[in-house]
Amino acid sequence: MDLAFLHPLYEHPGPWASVYVGTSRHTEDTPHERHLTAVALSRELSRQGADEDTCRAVREALEELRHSSEPHGRAVFARAGQVVLDPPLTRAPDGDSAHWAPLPHTTPLLELAGQDPVCVVAYVDRKGADFELRGALERRDAGSVTGRQWPVHRTSSADWSERHFQLRVENTWEHNAAEIADALAVCQEETRADLLVLVGEDREKRSVHDRLPKRLHDLVVEAPHGAGSRLLDEDVERARADHVRQRAERELERFLAAREPGDDGRAGAVEGVPALVEAAREHRIDELLIRPDGPDAHREVWIGEEPDQLAVRRTDLKILGEQNSWSARADDALIRSAVTTGAPALAVTAVPEREVPVGGLGALLRWK
Repeated sequence: MDLAFLHPLYEHPGPWASVYVGTSRHTEDTPHERHLTAVALSRELSRQGADEDTCRAVREALEELRHSSEPHGRAVFARAGQVVLDPPLTRAPDGDSAHWAPLPHTTPLLELAGQDPVCVVAYVDRKGADFELRGALERRDAGSVTGRQWPVHRTSSADWSERHFQLRVENTWEHNAAEIADALAVCQEETRADLLVLVGEDREKRSVHDRLPKRLHDLVVEAPHGAGSRLLDEDVERARADHVRQRAERELERFLAAREPGDDGRAGAVEGVPALVEAAREHRIDELLIRPDGPDAHREVWIGEEPDQLAVRRTDLKILGEQNSWSARADDALIRSAVTTGAPALAVTAVPEREVPVGGLGALLRWK
């Protein structure tokens, strides 16, 4: 997950209110239920010590969602009486929650807003294709391509005089498949789509697939159901979920391989809070890996005013010359460091059978 959008959260000091609320439920009672949720979450923030102005700002932001048709939910981050960031969620949270802490509680975003592969669904036939861009929060037209319109159908005759016509049909199909493949490659480049889902008859899908640039072959999924099937949406969502799982598996394999020291005696990956704190202080985190359910995720660390001022013990910060310090969750402190150094982060709960990284926190390192 690219964390650049979180920069506004680290341009101001805390403490911070962090709220996650679901909006997937839609009934005639929903507006009243969401009003009660807004009141309850603002009260919970007050109970945890939040100031009145910030509680009011959060409550008003949540009240604005009473009639929202958003499919999943929203996160709200506020401080000093103002909402600073309120990104939509791409997955519904397990439950509504509110946190008041020195740092914004951003770790849930890795699962609820970060792993949203975008795909182009290509509805292919012999005459051309229509493209549709799909993500968790959007579904819109992404263009179309029209190939040669005649001849596109074979005849049933076996007469020798029809052979030339049949050959022209074959040439039309091949020409149109190449046109679709070229247009789809351009669409992928423009949209930066993670996946290309081909929908249509088997022969047309295969013809387009074969003519795509090799760099795109690993991104292609051929949907088993057609455009008129109610199961097509399930095909697309399954492809998106498989993409998330496979990416997590690849990054974990990289992590496991990088833990062993190289020829220079340096490891390319570390795990555990002490090693990660040291890497963050030295700006060496290249990619942060987090299992949100890992025991180290909520382990206490100590932070200063700057993102690279963090330590396992409070006395360590004083030794480093930092006079002001606060207790914070390890995962939130490491995400703050990652944001300010431009490192991405990835939730690896998509591979639950793997107990790595140990404790739930790890990182691939940069040494240059």
